[in-house]
Amino acid sequence: MIDTFMIFSSTLFLFIFIPLVLIIYYLIPQKYIMAKNIELLIASLIFYAWGEPVNILLMILSIIANYIFGLLLGKYEKKGTRRLVVTLSVVFNLGLLFFYKYFNFFTGGIFGTIILPIGISFFTFQIMSYTIDVYRGNVPTQRNIFNLGLYLSLFPQLIAGPIVRYIDIANELERRSYDVDSVFRGVVRFSIGLAKKVVISNTVALLADTIFAINPAGLSAATAWLGAIAYTLQIFFDFSGYSDMAIGLGHMMGFKFPENFNYPYIARSIQEFWRRWHMTLSTWFKDYLYIPLGGNRKGKLRTYLNLFIVFACTGFWHGASWNFLVWGLYHGIFQIFERLGLKKILEKIPKVFGHIYTMLVVIIGWVLFRADNLSMALKYIGAMFKFTDFGWDRAVAQLDGYTLIIILLAIAFSIPFVPAIRKKLETVKGGELAVTLIRGTAMIVLLAVSIFSLTGSDYNPFIYFRF
Repeated sequence: MIDTFMIFSSTLFLFIFIPLVLIIYYLIPQKYIMAKNIELLIASLIFYAWGEPVNILLMILSIIANYIFGLLLGKYEKKGTRRLVVTLSVVFNLGLLFFYKYFNFFTGGIFGTIILPIGISFFTFQIMSYTIDVYRGNVPTQRNIFNLGLYLSLFPQLIAGPIVRYIDIANELERRSYDVDSVFRGVVRFSIGLAKKVVISNTVALLADTIFAINPAGLSAATAWLGAIAYTLQIFFDFSGYSDMAIGLGHMMGFKFPENFNYPYIARSIQEFWRRWHMTLSTWFKDYLYIPLGGNRKGKLRTYLNLFIVFACTGFWHGASWNFLVWGLYHGIFQIFERLGLKKILEKIPKVFGHIYTMLVVIIGWVLFRADNLSMALKYIGAMFKFTDFGWDRAVAQLDGYTLIIILLAIAFSIPFVPAIRKKLETVKGGELAVTLIRGTAMIVLLAVSIFSLTGSDYNPFIYFRF
């Protein structure tokens, strides 16, 4: 299924699907917004059904059910009735997620294997934001089923985020516009995301896959750290790359999707890391779980318990395995430690030590996330600290010149020096024109390099299949 799915970095998507979708979209006059919505809805359903056509039935069921829940919430004013409806909507949506994603895990597969629909974690949280916000009175009921269907299935952010809440684009479903400038910015942003995925992430992914495939007992400490660092770079540039591509596609169509990453690897605490990493997921859990649980308003012990629950859910949201759950709890424990006093210590010591601490916690956490199971993760972490066998030579043997250059570039682009240069240029005379020219040139170069990389290799992993 992974091989046949139409991911953004596939030649099918780049050379056939998205050109056709955009050509038709732009041929429809902007004033006919409903026609544009229907065209995008049809395209999105085709996109989702491409790899596994039966998944379209799940998508249609979700659209119809939540459309009805929304209508009922708009019809009834009695508090008890509305609470019942929103509860049913949450049970329905989480029930689908549980059945497809966690049923095998809890039953051990004794009833057969249930195939996981790609992107179900993302679109489940999106549609829950609609019914919950309608219940809260934050948004009106969407009475046009095609608009609600488009919101749920919109292909740019359907399979890998960002998690777009209904309130974020409710107005744009009814009225939106685009011009040459927004389309240009969208293409540039898409090109950056594509290069992140194809040029950087795919390269370091090959190194990470190679090292993680080695029995941990045979790994030197240096090799284990190299694999962990490679995966740390892979997941950031893959995930943020997809978010960039989604945001870029949104700009091309008049949608303004929320940012999802803000240079998380410059964080100096785990709290700051989660303010910068997968920001749409963090805000979703904050608004729809942490605050309803009481947040930090009911004393310290309750705050720590709420954090524990939220990060347990964060881990399990990513996948149905113990290592995802442990990864979430691991981050939650450090969040609690920082609130117990560690954060105050970090604020007093030189910033570099806070950064080193954060990256050590994050990198070790990514091993829990990446390993096939919890046992392998713990053995791999043990190899990272096997300093009696550091083995620089075996780590160096895993590298070639090209991969080393990509790793150095990845580390450099994890730091916000490009925005700093752009900001500086925009303050000088003629700077805005220079920035535009640089963007245009970068777009052409990045697209060319990405396409060359795609055509020169059939290695194009899709890590969100597990989500």
